[in-house]
Amino acid sequence: MVWFTSPRWNPNPADVRTGRHVVHNLHAHLVLVTKYRRGGFTDPMPVRCEELMGEVRADFEVELRELNGDHDHVHPLVHYPPKVALSKLAGSLKGVSARMLGKEYGAHVRRLLWGGHFWSGSYVAASVGGTPLTVLKHYIEQQKRPV
Repeated sequence: MVWFTSPRWNPNPADVRTGRHVVHNLHAHLVLVTKYRRGGFTDPMPVRCEELMGEVRADFEVELRELNGDHDHVHPLVHYPPKVALSKLAGSLKGVSARMLGKEYGAHVRRLLWGGHFWSGSYVAASVGGTPLTVLKHYIEQQKRPV
């Protein structure tokens, strides 16, 4: 493909994935927040959350590149194929982790959160890329138009 040789797009070859009809390099930064932003995480919980979310990734063919957070939210960085809807991925990550964290840290979770919900119903999903938008816009502007 011609665009692989573009001097402006120089991805890490390990990040470029291929499918039957697609070549892709998609990353997303998610932010998952506890219900009512009540601090639910104790020190070992983010590590366990990362393990649980790692189990979900196989179902979606997603790589969990990084995960960190604070007492009331986590930030997973995922590398995903284009067939994955980020809304479904976020829902699955939250669902599996909430169930298991509720089982493993039940007394703690019930004390801080109420209504049977660990995560807020909303989330943040931001695309992440190596090419600045100004460079990409310039590249597209320079393409030849059909005559």
